[in-house]
Amino acid sequence: MTMQSQSMSNRVVQVPVPIIDDLCIEFPAYKSTVKALNGVSLHVNPGEIVGVIGESGSGKSVTAMLSLRLLPERSYLVKSGSLSILGRDMLAAREKDLLKVRGRDVAMIFQEPMTALNPTRRIGRQMLDVIIHHQHLSKAQAHAKAIALLRDMHIADPEQVMESYPFELSGGMRQRVMIALAFSCDPQLLIADEPTTALDVTVQRQVLLLLREKARERGTAILLITHDMALVSQFCDRVYVMYTGAVVEQGMTAEVMADPRHPYTKGLLSGLPEQVEPGTDLMTIPGQVPNLSALPDGCTFRDRCAYALPKCLERPPLIALDAFGDRKSACWVSTCEPLGQESLA
Repeated sequence: MTMQSQSMSNRVVQVPVPIIDDLCIEFPAYKSTVKALNGVSLHVNPGEIVGVIGESGSGKSVTAMLSLRLLPERSYLVKSGSLSILGRDMLAAREKDLLKVRGRDVAMIFQEPMTALNPTRRIGRQMLDVIIHHQHLSKAQAHAKAIALLRDMHIADPEQVMESYPFELSGGMRQRVMIALAFSCDPQLLIADEPTTALDVTVQRQVLLLLREKARERGTAILLITHDMALVSQFCDRVYVMYTGAVVEQGMTAEVMADPRHPYTKGLLSGLPEQVEPGTDLMTIPGQVPNLSALPDGCTFRDRCAYALPKCLERPPLIALDAFGDRKSACWVSTCEPLGQESLA
């Protein structure tokens, strides 16, 4: 895809790789319906790393899986909205078209590489299969490319790794292999769903720095799904905060971290050690995510919010907080003025 841009008030506008617009989907359940996504809109520009964050049940992983149509067919209903990648309507695409998109144009890194890699096949065989299938190279050419990719992942002995089975490698090494596989066909979009959850902090940082380095080099758009606000603050250019299947805040990461405009975002940040004075107890958000089969009217965060007003019985729209519409919040209070210092506990 050719990246197009134009200047508008000294601002560069790029053509996004994935575009999700007002997407609503439901999962039919016994005597009920799970409202998994409720009007989600997001995009990622070429070379940009965008984070999607929220608690379990917020809809972030459903968004990632649906982007590649990895959810079981007929297990969900698309009520409204659209989802396109590189101009292709992913919701209407046939399976044979999806097979061309997956791996070649869009790659995915899963949470646990041990389950994503085939435990009965050597790493080299798995890499060659992917490269030959999508790029139609000879076996010798594919082997040379696999070795180069592993070296790019700062793996000191790629030949040895090629001959290894997944269970013979450490968690960090397996994740490096997964990143190499993800970049093997030069995708324009990479979706990383909790890619470092199973790793210790030191290895986690190494893997994420590597991911960012390769994305910047190749101009790859990255959609990073995570529950870790600290990770988002260090590695993402922009962030979408999701709650009960909807985006409740979005903006440049630095701005959101410095001045959260939704009480839910403020609550997520209050659990970071660097956000409180030394010796102070970390705060938690009271209550729990409401049942997606019976969402309350109005703001779905209302019952957990210390700032709730009578107006919150009405559902707030995602309102732009700047002239360009990049910074948005779905909160009746914070769209008028910054949040105060009241405790969420």
